[in-house]
Parts: sequence; structure tokens; C-alpha cells
Amino acid sequence: MVRTLAGSLALLAILLLGGCGLAETGVSATAGAASEAQQAKEAKDTEAKVQQQINAAYQQDAARRKAAEAETQ
Repeated sequence: MVRTLAGSLALLAILLLGGCGLAETGVSATAGAASEAQQAKEAKDTEAKVQQQINAAYQQDAARRKAAEAETQ
């Protein structure tokens, strides 16, 4: 009976400690996913800003070419 009780206590301790690790892993995974979502949002915002800058540069270049063509005529 003492062996059974000792074995049961050891098993209980292992399960409790294992459960804590699993919960911690779940929390870490959730935090990591939230961080990745934030990084993805920031990347999309940066991409949109860069695209706006590219479009502005194209428009500026087109205006310069148009002005240069007007001067040569």
C-alpha cells in the first residue's frame, strides 16, 4: 500500500508539473501569435507608405518629363 501511495503521489506530481508546462507553452504560443499579428500589421502599414512614396515619385517624374517636353517645343 505504501508503494502504491508513493507511486500515486509521484504520478500526481508529474502530472501537475507537466500541466504547468503545458499551460505556460500555451500562453507563450498565444503571446507569440499576437506579436506576429502586430508585426504583420506594421509590415502592411509600411508597405502602404512605401507604395504611396513610389506613386508620388512616379507622378513627380511624369510632371518633370511633361515640363521638359513643353520647354523643347
